[in-house]
This record gives sequence, C-alpha cells and structure tokens, in this order.
Amino acid sequence: MSFEKLNLIEPILRALQTEGYTKPTPIQEESIPVILKHRDLLGCAQTGTGKTAAFAIPILQLLYADHVQGPKPIRALILTPTRELAVQIGESFTAYGKHTGLKHTVVYGGVSQHAQTEALRKGVDILIATPGRLLDLMSQRFIHLQHVKMFVLDEADRMLDMGFINDVKKVIAKLPTKRQTLFFSATMPPVIMKLADSILTEPVNVEVTPASSTVDAITQSVYFVAKGDKRSLLIHLLGDRAIESALVFTRTKHVADRITRDLVKSGIKAAAIHGNKSQNARQAALNNFKSKQTRVLVATDIAARGIDVDNLSHVFNYELPNVPETYVHRIGRTGRAGLSGVAISFCDGEERAYLKDIQKLITRQIPVVEAHPFPMKAGDFSSAPVVEKREFHQKRGGHSHSGSSQQKQKGSSGNNSYKQGNKNNKWKSKGNHKKTTSGTAK
Repeated sequence: MSFEKLNLIEPILRALQTEGYTKPTPIQEESIPVILKHRDLLGCAQTGTGKTAAFAIPILQLLYADHVQGPKPIRALILTPTRELAVQIGESFTAYGKHTGLKHTVVYGGVSQHAQTEALRKGVDILIATPGRLLDLMSQRFIHLQHVKMFVLDEADRMLDMGFINDVKKVIAKLPTKRQTLFFSATMPPVIMKLADSILTEPVNVEVTPASSTVDAITQSVYFVAKGDKRSLLIHLLGDRAIESALVFTRTKHVADRITRDLVKSGIKAAAIHGNKSQNARQAALNNFKSKQTRVLVATDIAARGIDVDNLSHVFNYELPNVPETYVHRIGRTGRAGLSGVAISFCDGEERAYLKDIQKLITRQIPVVEAHPFPMKAGDFSSAPVVEKREFHQKRGGHSHSGSSQQKQKGSSGNNSYKQGNKNNKWKSKGNHKKTTSGTAK
C-alpha cells in the first residue's frame, strides 16, 4: 500500500515524498485511517515501527482541515517521557507538516524556558511536552489546555518506569473531557491498562509486534566475560573497522562516563549521553553520532529512549538489562528499515540470571562466542549454542564471519517469534474493540 491510498492531503503527501517515504509501515497503515475517523486508539508498538508518523500525520491532516483564524490555541498535545524523544517528535512534525502552515513547539526541562515561552506566546497548534516542564509552565499560566482536541500519550510504559504516572494524571485532569485520545505503549502491565481504560472511549486496538522480526533481522551473540575485563573486550572488538557505528548500553550514568573516557583514551571517538548531561550536551552528542563524527555513543536506557539513528550497524549490551523487554528495545535500535544489524552482549557472573530471562522472553538461545582474548567459562549456560572459534568480523548486509552455516542455523533454532508472554500482553479495555495485527515494520 502507498501513502496515497490512505487519503492523505496533498501538502502532507508532498512532504512525505521529500522525506523519501512512499509506503506506510504496518502501524501507520492500521492507525492513520482510524485516527482520521476521529476514533480513540490503543496502540501496542515497540520502538522502530514508525509509530511517531502513525499519529503525527493524521493529527496534521485533521488540524489542517479545521483551520483556526486569529490567535492559535493549543489543539493537540503530545506527552512523552524524555527530552530526546520530545525533540525527535518535534522534528517529525516539522518534516511532515512543512507545507501545512501549522505551528508546533517542544517544551522540556533541563534548559531555559525563555525560548519555549516565547514560542507559546506567539501561538502553537501542536505542543510536544515532557510531563515536568509541562506542569511547570501550566502553573505559570504559560500553557492552557482547554482547547485541546487531540491528546497523545506516548511511551506510557516508560512513563510508569520513570515515575511520571502521577504527573500524567495531573495533566489529563486539565484536559477537556470531549477529546480524541491516542494511547501508545510497548507493553501493557496492569497499571497501564487501568490508565488506558480510564481515558479511552471505545478505542480501536492496533497491535504491531515487530520485536520477533527485529530479532530475526539482527545477528545476536553473547560473550561471557568477567566484569573487570568488559572494557578491554569492548576496545578489542571496536578495533574491527567493520563496526561503522555502535550504540553501547549501560545501566548507570557512572559506568557510561567511565567507558567513554576509556574509549577516548584508546583513540576511539566516543561520547556519553545520560540524565546528568545538560540538554545541549546531550543533543550535541546525538547530532555528532548521527552525522558520523562520533563512532560510538554510550547511553543509559532512559537517555537513549529518543535515539533513532539511520543505518546504526551495531548495538552493544555492555551490561545486560535486568528487565528482559529492555533487551529487545535496545537491540531494536539496529536492523531497522529492512537492514541487517548486529547485537553483542557481555555477560559476567552476576548477570547470568538476566541472560536466562532474556532468552526465555525471546524464546531462543543466544549464540555464545568463546574465541576472544578475555574468556570466562559459560558455566550454567553450557547448553547455549557455541559458535566455535568465531571472531567478530560481521558486516551488515553480508554477514561474514567464521563458523559454518549449520552452526548459524543452530544458533537461531527454536521458536523465532517474540512473545510478550504472561498477562502483560493481554488486551483488556472497555468498549467494543477492533483488534488489528500487522507484521514486521520497516
């Protein structure tokens, strides 16, 4: 299907053509018609599915059709958990709405509010905001929400993880009762389902599960290595120039900074991005990474939430996440838009339980690489498939590495479908629901 068949207006089609977009991803194909019919929507979608365009495009079209004369009140509010994600959503509205004449702005903490309040004074149709700065500016009476017709709650599960749910409820309490609500979350734990039930009216359920195909498109491996040897192993692997760009995940800000310093000392262009960095420093690091001026970006999970980099070749799990779903989020940064990708994980003795939970979630064993300079015995994971004498020489597009095709097939054995599992992925919401399920997103 092409975007033309979604009955989009010419200004938006022209912008999409400029961006080089011709075919909608599954979530865009399913969501855009629903939103254009003014229906509430409950969307379950992982990162990398094209979710932002799925709500940005129809919001632009509906507001364009409902032209407002005179001062511009805020008619659409997008609430998102992180500054990086807010900026990225703002960039999407700029790209898709460039020919519509609609105005938008982004507000987030960590920077001076002056430029944000000046934009608000001039009037905006669309506001993209993080919860804290939004409530702050509302208390100062810079922001009024009584004219909001469309409300998007993005990354609801991350809002919960980051402790923003109470702030979200405060914002919702200030919204008009009569509005169109679009609710997106990668997972649906009971608290999130309860929130969805309370703010949605007869929503259409759109579920896209790209994580299994994302996993299929990515060559995964795990290195058993002592905690004290992880930095040396990372520097060793990054000596392979086939690694064009790498996103390295850590659990803490302290470790992210320490790794970055060691990489820079080793002659590797690297930068860290986490919550202790100023917004300007974070944005500069991200821009340099996107433009390939920086080869390695070291990030914590929360700071990386808004990172969307074209042609990212490698993801490193320097520390395994203690939440298995986070592993899928992390490696989903590579292998996008039909491209291949590589995900490398380091596992020390204390992280074995995390690896077990991850493999249970993705319903497969991750191949173990034993042939490296800093080996540690696999221990309880001796049953995991071992790629004999496999060195790290994988290239995107044509994965070249030693090891037979039989071993590769064995490494990806099992049920290749990603399963959210347990009750968190059960859809429960009031009203008469229509559930649509799509396959792999580009």
